[in-house]
Amino acid sequence: MGHEVTPQQKAAAQLRIRVDEFIEFIVARRSGSAATADGYRRDLERFAAFLAEKEIADFGQVDKALMFDYVSLLRSGKITRGKISDSSFSRMLSTLRSFYHYLNRYQGLRVNPTRGLHSPKLNRTIPEFLTFDQMMTLFDSFDCEDPAALRNRAILETMYACGLRVSEVCSLTLNELDLDERILTVSGKGGKQRIVPFYKRLRTLLIRYLKESRALYLKEEHGVVFVSQRGAPITPRAVQMILAQAGQDAGLNQPLHPHMLRHSFATHLLDNGVDLRTVQELLGHSSLSTTQIYTHITVDRLKKSVDDAHPHSHERSKNQINA
Repeated sequence: MGHEVTPQQKAAAQLRIRVDEFIEFIVARRSGSAATADGYRRDLERFAAFLAEKEIADFGQVDKALMFDYVSLLRSGKITRGKISDSSFSRMLSTLRSFYHYLNRYQGLRVNPTRGLHSPKLNRTIPEFLTFDQMMTLFDSFDCEDPAALRNRAILETMYACGLRVSEVCSLTLNELDLDERILTVSGKGGKQRIVPFYKRLRTLLIRYLKESRALYLKEEHGVVFVSQRGAPITPRAVQMILAQAGQDAGLNQPLHPHMLRHSFATHLLDNGVDLRTVQELLGHSSLSTTQIYTHITVDRLKKSVDDAHPHSHERSKNQINA
């Protein structure tokens, strides 16, 4: 005689179907990376377990009061094995909002208990970046007569020259690379595409990489631009390791991560007079406020430049002003 299925198990099975459908939907639409999809799944499975314990088998049965109870438990850390950070809490709320938006728009659900949920205000940290001289030191450390070094420089310089995320450079295809026009068609977050031009020196570098490194490593054509020495598409983890090693070889005494190249791209453009809207478009930011974080860097550097260079900043006038 088999074990009888409990109401909680029945509810869990029903809820899991909806979660699986949502994950399939975002993967099909390329709405984020595989890591993003995994994060969504973890967050929703936690929510589904909470509902199944209460024998609720339909996300449409959740009202605002029940959602508030769940969010309160999340915030307290009682269902996450300890207190969570503001950023983690905000991400979990964002997952719930995205999920119910999907149920409303594509599954015909009429209720949305996530309306009115507010994420905590986060203190934005100033992005880390490399100076232009540091970037040149990094690139000059590669011996481009070596096929692996040539490939590594091509990857990192493409990220810096075009402000790419590591996921974007790893998924870049030959069809998205126009060497004649010197533009990339980048598939970014949420499947959004943007056009990014690049400079002539990068074109020369990419032509060399394609002829001398990619052609050497490739076993079977798959269309992805950057490949490992086994011929497979390069992975984000491999790019992280390439950058970390390059930083050490170049004598840059600080830990480097791929997003620093994107930060450096934005900072250097703003430093050289490119307007904020253009930088927003090149980075693929949906909101200008996301791009504005870089203005804090440039303003701070402008202040330092004035303090260092302005003659009145150092010389004392006859009529000294005391605070």
